[in-house]
Amino acid sequence: MVISVPRLVIAAPSSGSGKTTVATGLMAAFASRGLAVSPHKVGPDYIDPGYHALATGRVGRNLDAYLCGTELIAPLFAHGARGCDLAVVEGVMGLYDGAAGEGELASTAQVAKLLRAPVVLVVDASSQSRSVAALVHGFASWDPEVRVSGVILNKVGSSRHEEMLREALDESGVPVLGVLRRAPQVGTPSRHLGLVPVAERHAAAVESVAAMASQVGEGCDLDGLLALARSAPVLAGAAWDAAAAVVSSPSPPLPVPTLGAAPPDPRHRPERPRPQTSDGLKARGTGLRAAPRIAVAGGAAFTFSYAEHAELLTAAGAEVVAFDPLRDEQLPDGTCGLVIGGGFPEVYAPELSANEPLRKAVAELAFGGAPVAAECAGLLYLSRELDGQPMCGVLDVSARMSERLTLGYRDAVAVSDSALAVAGTRMRGHEFHRTVVEPGAGAAPAWGVRAAERRVEGFVQQGVHASYLHTHWASQPGVARRFVERCRTS
Repeated sequence: MVISVPRLVIAAPSSGSGKTTVATGLMAAFASRGLAVSPHKVGPDYIDPGYHALATGRVGRNLDAYLCGTELIAPLFAHGARGCDLAVVEGVMGLYDGAAGEGELASTAQVAKLLRAPVVLVVDASSQSRSVAALVHGFASWDPEVRVSGVILNKVGSSRHEEMLREALDESGVPVLGVLRRAPQVGTPSRHLGLVPVAERHAAAVESVAAMASQVGEGCDLDGLLALARSAPVLAGAAWDAAAAVVSSPSPPLPVPTLGAAPPDPRHRPERPRPQTSDGLKARGTGLRAAPRIAVAGGAAFTFSYAEHAELLTAAGAEVVAFDPLRDEQLPDGTCGLVIGGGFPEVYAPELSANEPLRKAVAELAFGGAPVAAECAGLLYLSRELDGQPMCGVLDVSARMSERLTLGYRDAVAVSDSALAVAGTRMRGHEFHRTVVEPGAGAAPAWGVRAAERRVEGFVQQGVHASYLHTHWASQPGVARRFVERCRTS
């Protein structure tokens, strides 16, 4: 099987050069031409894919070689781009910047090579003229396997400035495929963790994306960029498939008999708890195992999630239902498992606290032993309090905002058996927060983490697994399978 989707990687010499504006604008401009555009983002970023989705009408997906492994980049790309006319991949940081101390791992350059995709370099030209040629030449020649095939000049001041830049780049051999003037109207607001997510400013975000599409469409050679995308060679391999990944993942281990207990009789099959159907009724006498209903937090306060997580849960046999902790006063009927991903509960702490009925429902579910997977924002929501505001009280910890940004990839190993993983399971994750919880780990920690120093963090308590670590379940599909099995039997 081959992957033949036309594709472009939008990269830059450094952060702040305008990658998001250009990539999102290109996605929207091509979509307005009637093309089915597949949006992708290199790295663990959750926010940019929201703008990509707004531009294309398709789910924004991440390509992270650190979290998922290099072998999954092309399959995950093909999964997201299936049936599309074009794929646009927004890079991360500078073109050759990757995981700290890991060489090219997780860099835009590495992903471009894995996808055999042409790279278009977005250059902030606001403070240079002829030097731009040296800059582009350096990036184009640094790694012969990275195909830097075009330049888009951003923040160009005037026609004379553009003329000087073009003259300089004529000598570099890398064509100019776009020139964008300074245009503050396309900017998007930022705060302590980057851009404000689409879910928090949907109407304004629609206007921003439209402005990006207009600016990029007028300033870039869309026909030339599309021809460049179509020059990408075919890739060998098959698209990632959630169902196949779940089937091939290891089965969740069976419970270990209590020390001193008699071994189970292999001829005896104990009756399993009968699963709840979605309307709360027992599935009796049907011969079928009803799909356990797993509620997934969403809305403005919980915007960080990878699309593959819900796909894996569904493939493992679950019914996935979204709910909004800012608006819904109860969990979806029949909920037997809960996933609370990342986001900005610190911004909405008063509103989350005011929704006392839902806080009590979450606590009741958790204390009843139901599986709960909470990452970062989910950890804060399960805490006793956040910046003095009462939260769910599932975990006896206090959370607060901090001046210090915690950021970086992590190698982790599960310390305690949980609804997600057995002790000893290795996963890679990413931390990104300006909050702290005290204490930072429970009696049964979730992860042992290798960062600047080895440490344990997070909490395993009854069915709860709560941690600051963001993980990508495509790297360990057995996590989703185990979670769904626990939901069936809890």
